[in-house]
Amino acid sequence: MAKLYSKKKLEAPKMLPKKETIDFILSYSKALKILKTSNGMFESVAN
Repeated sequence: MAKLYSKKKLEAPKMLPKKETIDFILSYSKALKILKTSNGMFESVAN
């Protein structure tokens, strides 16, 4: 029989985001406005 040279699958450690990261993403998404114009898309962040 032929030898199998495959390695065991390495499991990635579970990565959990910090509360600050989640708060930042949520506040950014609330402040982000995207306008579609005839020339393309315009993004603005209202901070």
